[in-house]
Amino acid sequence: MSTDKLQVIPLGGLGEFGMNCMAIRWKDEIIVIDAGLMFPDDDLLGVDIVVPDISYLTDNRSMVRGIVLTHAHEDHIGGLPWILSELNVPVYGTEFTLSYVEGKLEEHKLLDEADLIEIIPSESFQLGPFTISPIRVTHSLVDCVALAIRTPVGIIVHTGDFKIDLSSPDGEPFDLHSFAELGKEGVLLLLQDSTNCDRPGYTPGEISVRPRLDEIFSRTQRRLFFSCFSSSIHRIKMAMDLAHMHGRKVALIGRSMDNSTEIAQELGYIEPPPGLLIHSGQIKDLPPEKVCVLISGTQGEPMSALSRAAVDNHKHAKIEAGDTVVLSSRVIPGNEKAIFGMIDHLYRRDAKVIYDDGASGLIHVSGHASQEELRLMVNLLKPKFFVPIHGDYRHLTRHIEVAQSTGIPQKTLLIEDGEVLEVDAHSATKTGKITAGRVLIDSGSTSDVVEELVIRDRKHLSEAGLVMPIITISKMTGLLEGTPEIVTRGFAVNEQSLIHEARQIILRTLEQSSAEEKRDWMLIKEKIRSDLKRYIQKSTSRRPMIMPVILEI
Repeated sequence: MSTDKLQVIPLGGLGEFGMNCMAIRWKDEIIVIDAGLMFPDDDLLGVDIVVPDISYLTDNRSMVRGIVLTHAHEDHIGGLPWILSELNVPVYGTEFTLSYVEGKLEEHKLLDEADLIEIIPSESFQLGPFTISPIRVTHSLVDCVALAIRTPVGIIVHTGDFKIDLSSPDGEPFDLHSFAELGKEGVLLLLQDSTNCDRPGYTPGEISVRPRLDEIFSRTQRRLFFSCFSSSIHRIKMAMDLAHMHGRKVALIGRSMDNSTEIAQELGYIEPPPGLLIHSGQIKDLPPEKVCVLISGTQGEPMSALSRAAVDNHKHAKIEAGDTVVLSSRVIPGNEKAIFGMIDHLYRRDAKVIYDDGASGLIHVSGHASQEELRLMVNLLKPKFFVPIHGDYRHLTRHIEVAQSTGIPQKTLLIEDGEVLEVDAHSATKTGKITAGRVLIDSGSTSDVVEELVIRDRKHLSEAGLVMPIITISKMTGLLEGTPEIVTRGFAVNEQSLIHEARQIILRTLEQSSAEEKRDWMLIKEKIRSDLKRYIQKSTSRRPMIMPVILEI
């Protein structure tokens, strides 16, 4: 690789939503921006999380100076336990972001070894040859930053996730001034969030949901169950303020809701009035019109508090006829079935359900910039080169169209995971590829990596079932003991006739095998598998997984 040019290498997040991770390299020094995870598609059977393949970083571990985090969402910090277990380097983030990271690393028993360093918006710090300036941006949670990175060839701006909210409820508005100053100084490369690039106009500010939520709180006559993303601190604070205003006590239900609220209280983002919060066990002791329950599970996760309450399987959250349930969140693509299944159960309980269906008023706003905000950033920064980040291929393509429509004469480039972009003061060129991709992990552990072959086997089993011939052979004589047994699972056919014929095929295969072949159990197993496969496929048009077992007695 060339050493006199800056290299920008996405390891995740360009070509998919989630798993955001990007390496920036100058000569023999690398910094990493974000370390996210992605939740699995339906076809990744049994997989819990997906993280980026970091073999490029582990191959160059002596060059990695640190990981800089833009904010505390899972798609930006969720891969940290996996990455730090392979590559223990310093992690930089804002106070709130690191509070989330601490909990995550403690869960994986990695906190004692971790080097977590707090960064403060508008205060620059040095990391190898890079001077990094965090800039306050607004998003759907607190303490988020974009990064202005001064490199030997010029300034790179990485926006992180953002929207331009000048009336943020925490009194920390989007820092337009710093971006304007960067534009005057001259920006070499802009890496900008693509999530909402297909939405025209501006994304409404967080405060814009308050009037409709206020109306819901004032009109609700029985218990009010309020669910939002547990990281949406502004929304949680707003719900608490409205509950206090309308004379309701607040109970918190769900581990993630508890954790987020505790962190937000410790850091001063939420300051509930004395006596507002009650223990979940006290819900039943208060009149229904005096209770607001903040409950996690807005995406219909099977074991979440709200999903369990919807089927009357929660100790404290009892949803009864006439109660109101508000889902103040969006439906994340892929979660539709789970969410609407949960809503169905809530309707069966005769609850009134208010969710973001386009007809319930403004009960949720996005945390990502729409087209006009994206254009505004391009106009402010006037970058020489522009690369869209965070999104599927179609989003990256659409975002380039939006950037070009500003009339700013920047060069736009579309890169995907693993592609190397080499940049100097005058040029930006794709020059090659490194190993990138996804690592599949079972059970949330950092060690239970699932190979693609295992996923293929799981799919095969789920679609075609299993046939297991069991052959018992005498250790003394080498002869067959009794008739072969055949066990089937998930293979629904007229089993009696098929099993009878399958036994005959196994016997014929053994009879036709030489004495030398019979001494090689692996060879015999493969012959039986091959002969059975041919017969079953011909007679049933199905291809179950066939696993012969030979027992010696």
